[in-house]
Amino acid sequence: MMTTSKDTMMSKSNTGFGNWAAMAMQGTMLAIESQQVIALRLTKLALGTPDGGREAELMVTEKVQAMVDSGHMMFTAALGGHADMGAEKIIKHYRTTVRANRHRLSQ
Repeated sequence: MMTTSKDTMMSKSNTGFGNWAAMAMQGTMLAIESQQVIALRLTKLALGTPDGGREAELMVTEKVQAMVDSGHMMFTAALGGHADMGAEKIIKHYRTTVRANRHRLSQ
């Protein structure tokens, strides 16, 4: 029996559930870690020190860079035919950045 591209697509989506479950867990961890960074940043901003101003500038710069990076990753994944648009790679990238911020801010 010959398999069609639809059959192949169905089998890929069935075997991909584990990846989606793992990605959901990574997304949850990203949300928790992001909240920690937000709390640390708000504390720094509330103190009104020059460090707070620099942190605000850095925060905006990081947001723009994250948007560019994730857009590039999505575009590359789409060109490569990845149905998930590289979501797992994007979440991993964000988690790395958020953890670095949490470490820096908690010093």
